[in-house]
This record gives sequence, C-alpha cells and structure tokens, in this order.
Amino acid sequence: MTQRLFTFLAALPVTAALVAPAADACTSMLVTKGATTDGATLITYAADSHELYGELYYTPARRHAAGAMRDIIEWDTGKFLGRIPEAPVTYSVVGNMNEHQLSISESTFTGREELEAPTGIIDYGSLIYIALERARTAREAIQVMTTLVAEHGYASTGETFSIADPKEAWILEMIGKGEGKKGAVWVARRLPDGMISAHANQSRIRQFPLADAENAVYAPDVISFAREKGWYTGADKDFSFADTYHPLDFEGVRFSEARVWSIFRRAAPSLGLGDEYADGSNPAKRLPLWVKPDKKLSVQDTMALMRDHFEGTKLDMTKDVGAGPYQVPYRWRPMTWEVDGKKYVHERAISTQQTGFSFVAQMRSFMPDPIGGVLWFGVDDTFTTVYTPMYAGIRQAPHNLAQGVANRGSFSWDSSFWVFNWVSNQAYSRWSDMIVDVQKEQGALEGQFLADQTDIEKSALEQYKRDPEQARKYLTDYSSQQSDAVHARWRKLGENLLVKYIDGNVRDESGKVTHPKYPEGWYRHIARDAGERIEVREAPKAEPKPVQKPEPKPLPKAEHKPTVAPAP
Repeated sequence: MTQRLFTFLAALPVTAALVAPAADACTSMLVTKGATTDGATLITYAADSHELYGELYYTPARRHAAGAMRDIIEWDTGKFLGRIPEAPVTYSVVGNMNEHQLSISESTFTGREELEAPTGIIDYGSLIYIALERARTAREAIQVMTTLVAEHGYASTGETFSIADPKEAWILEMIGKGEGKKGAVWVARRLPDGMISAHANQSRIRQFPLADAENAVYAPDVISFAREKGWYTGADKDFSFADTYHPLDFEGVRFSEARVWSIFRRAAPSLGLGDEYADGSNPAKRLPLWVKPDKKLSVQDTMALMRDHFEGTKLDMTKDVGAGPYQVPYRWRPMTWEVDGKKYVHERAISTQQTGFSFVAQMRSFMPDPIGGVLWFGVDDTFTTVYTPMYAGIRQAPHNLAQGVANRGSFSWDSSFWVFNWVSNQAYSRWSDMIVDVQKEQGALEGQFLADQTDIEKSALEQYKRDPEQARKYLTDYSSQQSDAVHARWRKLGENLLVKYIDGNVRDESGKVTHPKYPEGWYRHIARDAGERIEVREAPKAEPKPVQKPEPKPLPKAEHKPTVAPAP
C-alpha cells in the first residue's frame, strides 16, 4: 500500500466512514425532561432507507494540527463534496450521541422544487456528525450547523433536525436557496419543558417569535428571501416557515404528518386528535408543533411510540386484503399506484421494513456525561428490533454493530443488521403468529436491560469517582457484552422460527406438529376472488336405468318313459 492509502484509511472515522445511502424518509421524536419519568431529555430516530445498512458509527475524540482539513463526504451517496478546515479539538461520537450527551437526528422534507440543488458542500448528514464532533450543547450545535452552511454552502434539500442535550430540546428546519445560490434559510425553536414533538418528512415549524432568542432563532433573511421570491406578502409576525417553504398537500398529510399524529394520539389521547388529522381529507386541519403527554414518558414508553402501524385507527394496515391471511402491516413499494385510472396509496407507518437503524437517545443532566448518556440502539425494523444500551462514554462500537462488519449487498452472520433482517423477513410471511414469538424475546431482552440499568450505572459511578477511564472501560465492556448476547439470541430465534413454522406447519413445545387453517376471514377473501374456479361441485347423479326383467325360460318337458313292470 502507498502512504497515501494508509493516510486515507486512518481518516475513515471522520470522512468516508459515515456513508449511509439515501436515508431520506425518517421519523424523529423529541421529549423534554419535564415530560419524562426520570428527568431525562429524549430524542428518537428511525433512519429509513431501502439502501441503508444499519451499523453503529464510532469516532474517537481527537486533536488536530493547525491547518488540518476535513473531507466532506455526502452521507447519502458517498460522494466527495470538498474540504473544510478541521476544528482544533473534536469530541468522541457513538452513533448520533457525543461524549457530552448531545444528540441529533433528522428527517428530510425536500421542500419547494425551486430551492433544490443549492451551491455548497455541506450536506445534511455532514452537518449532523460535524456538529456532534464540535458542540457540547444543543444551542452550540445550532450555531455550528448554521455557520457551516453560511460559510461553505448547503448541499441538500429541506431538512428538519432534532437537537437535544440533557437540558433542552430544539427543532431546527433548514432549506437551501436554489440552484447557484449559496447558504440556506432556517429557523429553530426550543420545545417548552413538559412537551413532546415529532417530525417525519414534512416541515412543521409555522409561526415563531421574532424577538425571543431564548426560545427561537432564525436566519436574518428567512422572511425577506421569501418576499423576494414572491412567496410571502403578509406581516412578519404572521410568517410561516412550513407553509412558505414546504406547503402541505395530501401526500404530506398521509405519508408524513400521519406518523406525527400517531405519536401524538397515543401519547396524549385526551386531546382527541381524530383520523381527520392524518387521512388527508382536510389539509386545513393542522397538528400543533408540540403537545403535552397525558402522563410522563419512560424510555420504554418512548420505544413503544416508535413501534406503530396505525393499529386501531382508520389507517390500520392489518385490516385490508393487502395484509394477507396473517395480518402483516407492511406493503412493498411503490407507495402510490393506479388501477383502472384511479390512484391509490399504501400507508407509510413509523415501523417500516426499510429501516437501517433506529435509536432512543437518553440524556441526563444529573449524571456524569459518559454514564448519563445512553443511546438505546437497534438495527432493522423498529417493531422487531431490540434496543441495546450504548453509553456515551464507550471507547469502541461492539463488533457485531461496528462499521465494516458487512454491507447492504453482502450477507454476514457476524452482522447484527443481517441477523435481525433475516428474522424480520421470516416474521413478515406469517406476522400474526411469529410476532408473538419475536415480541416475547424482545420484551425479555429490553426488560432485562432496563431492570439492570440502575445497578450498572451505580457500579459505573463508583468507578468514575476513582478513575473516569476505568468507568469508560467498564461501560464499553458492558455495552459490547449485551450486543453480543442480543446477536446470539436473535440468531437462535431465527433458527427456532424456521423449525417451528416450517412449510406452513406449527410445531408446539412438545414437538407435536399441527397443520393450522388460515383465519376464517381469509377463506372468505379467497372464495370471493376465485369464485366458481375453486368451488367444489358434486358430480351430477345419473338417471337410474330401468331394470330389464329377463324372459321366463320354459320349463323343460319331462321325458316320457314307459312303465316297466318288475320281473316276477
């Protein structure tokens, strides 16, 4: 190898290592510390893409020489975009959380077509990971991100970012200025304590206070730029970022806001947010930017909110014929389709088969950062994943989750993504039965992690007081051991599912094999569809033939013999 290649490989953790194709259809949730049971701030993320391989990124903290440059590699494509000056000091990052517990997630909203292809080299993925390496707090992250696009230009379409630290949670929305234009317009709002919010590929910030820097910050030209374009003519105080830069339409409601609605309806049922907020029948019905949950949320509650297929609503994906006999709440793409000149849609739920990875980031101000920050990390579909604790202070990613174990185009038994994907795809074929087995294992593992959390952290705190580095090693080992245990148990689950449900049969715990019928409703679907072709019809009865009585045969004539007298 040449020295240049050695240099390139050494730089991977901060450059090409963060390549994640097309993560452009994601869901994120924010929970302020006043809305949680333990006083933690929480954000979630489901990185959804049919091209995304789920792995846990890890970048160590570093000191950089004067004049050092950083390569900007587009997160979606792996394309080299340019170079920027490196910061003198960068922080360690595990997944989407850094060593100071700062966490960032996103969802792409695209926005006005006129604003696509702006001039710049900083894409949305690079914004996330550069900010995590350079900022300690959510406010600092917003400053880093907006300064980067002002200096070096923006290279993506519209984006919403969840940005949170142990004390605050913010939503930042940003969009470029169009082809040939440098920079971006943006606005950020701080969630009031005690509230939750969410976003899912639709711009959500509408009006915002113009003179309250404690709770809202924005680009100086966010309104004037819209006026120049002729998109807004009203008073500044009435300006709506979302309505101007990403107007809501039917698909925006049905595919995007519907996911936000499903989080809100479950967390705050008392608000009575009906189906009309999600079915697209009335785009004028707008969800609030945030709501207060009916009860404070735990980490486990938040995991549950990220597991959703609109069950029990008008959009429930298990109820129509597309769900098949086993009520599978998934639909393969495309999402929109046409039959006999009419257009139809498949629902886009929070839980989807295309997820690469997801997480729940738990940030706590009352603990040292290496222990207080926990990235509950999972690969593949949120409904079937297992969220495993990865602490902010760990020094490396577990092997089965680490970068480079495998990729989207090459199966490996060493990869947790592939093992989970294998189990999920088995479950999709017989959902209503197999999901029971999956959730049993999922609940046992996550329940044990949550039950052990207090003791693990107590031990880590004791070690941290004596030697912070020893506590980091302890947490690194713990996170790695749990990841290995989950990986092994999930592979065994996949093997058990194959044996239990082989060839459409079901094997019970005693080993007895049964041959269960389809659900009754599915037989009705088949009968309505196939009709006469499969109907069993009795063979017509033949007319009985008359019995022919044979002609009576004449009796044989007696032969006449003369009587002979006996001899004397």
